[in-house]
Amino acid sequence: MQFTDPVKIAYRNLAANKFRSFLTILGIIIGVGSVILIMAIGQSAQGLILDQIKGVGSNLVVVMPGGSDEKGPPAEAMGIKITTLKYDDFLAVTDTNNVPEVQDGAAYVQANEIVDYNGNEMSYSINGVTHDYANVENIDIQKGRSFLPEEDTNMARVAVIGANVQRDLFNRDDAVGKQIKINDQLFTVVGVFKVKGGAGFGGGATDDMILLPFRTTQKLILGIDYIDIMRLRITDASQIQAAKDDIAKTLRIRHNISDPTNDDFSVRDIASALSAVTSVTDVLRYFLLAVASISLLVGGVGIMNIMLISVNQRIHEVGLRKAVGAKNSDILEQFLIESATITLVGGLVGIIWGVLFAFLISVIVTNGFGYDWQFLISWQSIAVATLVSVAIGLVFGIYPARKASKNSPMEALRYE
Repeated sequence: MQFTDPVKIAYRNLAANKFRSFLTILGIIIGVGSVILIMAIGQSAQGLILDQIKGVGSNLVVVMPGGSDEKGPPAEAMGIKITTLKYDDFLAVTDTNNVPEVQDGAAYVQANEIVDYNGNEMSYSINGVTHDYANVENIDIQKGRSFLPEEDTNMARVAVIGANVQRDLFNRDDAVGKQIKINDQLFTVVGVFKVKGGAGFGGGATDDMILLPFRTTQKLILGIDYIDIMRLRITDASQIQAAKDDIAKTLRIRHNISDPTNDDFSVRDIASALSAVTSVTDVLRYFLLAVASISLLVGGVGIMNIMLISVNQRIHEVGLRKAVGAKNSDILEQFLIESATITLVGGLVGIIWGVLFAFLISVIVTNGFGYDWQFLISWQSIAVATLVSVAIGLVFGIYPARKASKNSPMEALRYE
C-alpha cells in the first residue's frame, strides 16, 4: 500500500460525514485560533506598554512611597495608599548638594474631579505637579506657557491642560486665558500641551489631563501633605546607579532609617521598571495562554469521542481490510492519519482566523483609539500551533486507533 492511500481513504471518510467532521474540527479551530489570538494580543500589548515606558527616557529615576523588594513591585503600585513621602523630601533629593546627578525633578499628586467650563461639565484626572514637570516628561507647550516656580510655592490658581481637554471643553475656542471651575474654585488656563499620545502619571493619557501647581492641588483640592510619586531626570544614564544610591542615602537620613531593609520608599529606574513590567505581562500572557489552551484539550477529547464512534461504525470495513491482508499496524496507521488530518485542517483554519482577528484588533485599536498597537504574529507561534494540533490528533487518536486495530477479522466480519 502506498503512503498516499491512507490519506485518500481518510479524506473520503471525512467527506462522507461532512457535518460530523465539521463539528469535530470546530473545536480545534476555536482552540488553535484562541491560542494564536491570545499570543498576538499579549505580544502587542506588552510591546505597547514597554514602548511607552521607554518613551519617557532611559535617564529617569522614580521614587515611590513604601518599601519593596528590588525585584517586586512597590506597595504603592499595588494600590496601597502610603504617605511616607513629603514635599520636603522632594526638595531634598532635587538639591544637587545631596544628589548631584539630578538634572530636573517633578513631584506628583493625583485626583479625579468634575471640571466645569460655562456649564459644560466633564470628569478629568487632575494632576498636581511641580514646575519642572514639562522638562521631566519631555512634553512641549503648544499654546501659552507652563507653570512658573513662584506659582508652585504661592499656590496659584492656574492650569495647563492636555490637547484632548482643550478640544472637549473649549471646542474651537482658545483655552488660554479662560477660567475653569474645579472643586468650586476658579483656575485660569495658562497653557495647552502638544499632543503626546503616550501614557502619563497614574496610567492615564497626558492628553486627557489637567495639570495644576503641586502645592495648589495638595492644599486646595486634596487637603493632604504627602506626595504620590516623584520623578527625577538624571544628567546622564551612566549615573543612574550613583543617583539611586544618593537618593536612598538622602531619604534614609531624613527618615531616620539605618537599616536599608526598613526603607519606607522605593527608588527605581526605567530599566528596573521595564524588567518588572515585562515579568508581570509575561505572567499574564502565559496565564491567558494556558486558559486558551483548555479549549484545545476539549477539542482533543471531542476528536477521541468522534473517532470511537467512527471505529464502531466501521468494524465491518476493518474486518474486510484484515481479511485481504491488512496488518494491525495498517489499521492503526489509518485511524491515526484520519485523526491527525482532522486536527491539521482545524489547526490551519484556526491559525487563519486567529491571525485575521489579531490584525482586525490592531487596526481597530490603532485607528479607533490612537494607540501605536503593532500587529505582531511570530512564525514560531504558528509553527507551534500547527505541531500542537497534529500532536493532539495523534495523542487523542491513539486509543480509538488501537481499539480498531485489535478487532479480529472473523468477529469484525460477523458484526452487524
